[in-house]
Amino acid sequence: MRNINLVRGLLLTLLLNSSTVFSDDFDQVKITVVPAAGDVYMLQGAGGNIGVLATKEGLLLVDDQFVPLAKKIEKAMVKIADKELKYVVNTHLHDDHTKGNNYFSHKAPIFAHENVRKRLVEKNKANDKTKTALPVVTYQDGINIFLDNEQIKLAHLPNGHTDGDTIVYFKKANVLHTGDLFFELGFPYIDLGNGGSVRGYLDNVNYMLKHFPDDVVIIPGHGKLTNKVRLQEFATMISDSIKRVSKALIQGKNESEIVTLGVEDKYKKWTWSFINEERWIKTLVADLK
Repeated sequence: MRNINLVRGLLLTLLLNSSTVFSDDFDQVKITVVPAAGDVYMLQGAGGNIGVLATKEGLLLVDDQFVPLAKKIEKAMVKIADKELKYVVNTHLHDDHTKGNNYFSHKAPIFAHENVRKRLVEKNKANDKTKTALPVVTYQDGINIFLDNEQIKLAHLPNGHTDGDTIVYFKKANVLHTGDLFFELGFPYIDLGNGGSVRGYLDNVNYMLKHFPDDVVIIPGHGKLTNKVRLQEFATMISDSIKRVSKALIQGKNESEIVTLGVEDKYKKWTWSFINEERWIKTLVADLK
């Protein structure tokens, strides 16, 4: 039986573009519930962090990881509040945030930016065997959902992680789910092939810093429950990385030379198993050159 570290390593490798993950890999994954604030909770398992709003009138789910984990996720939600699931939100298209749609779409309507539906339709056509259930409510700029005494504000931020990113703000609880516009654990993954943009990503992080209260509780796409202090550190790292690579490109350095140059020493600790320093720099070069 594979140990949990091996399972997590495999999942991190596959999480953003997963098409096949063996069910026994998920057998060892546990869903951990972390209170955020008010009636909002963060669930961690394998893949992107999940947000749950638990009210007397029902539940709202932000992202849903993978199908083999769906019943575990549902069980964790029921332990928080044994209420009906009312709504599901997809923050973007990647498998570790949407594959659970295939289970939860039978429970509640799924909301997402219109580009998420468009890209999932394209993916489904390309691979009939691993289709993902589609959002049934889409929007261009955003939408408000009212559930019990909470207002949930869905806002689309353009061309950052992808071209279909949504951030989710629980107004009364003062909790922000950033989707993958914030990797608390290290360098971000910017999906250039699905409309992502390095400079756009930084603009979106700065938008969140500017438009939400200083004491907001943040559920990042990946990493631990956190706050704006950590988000500011993240923004500074990205800004400094852009400046460093842009300067090297102006000097005529090629990708290999810039990879050798590396990031500033203080940012080397941001490397993690999916996006290490080299991959981060190559993303910067590809988008900035």
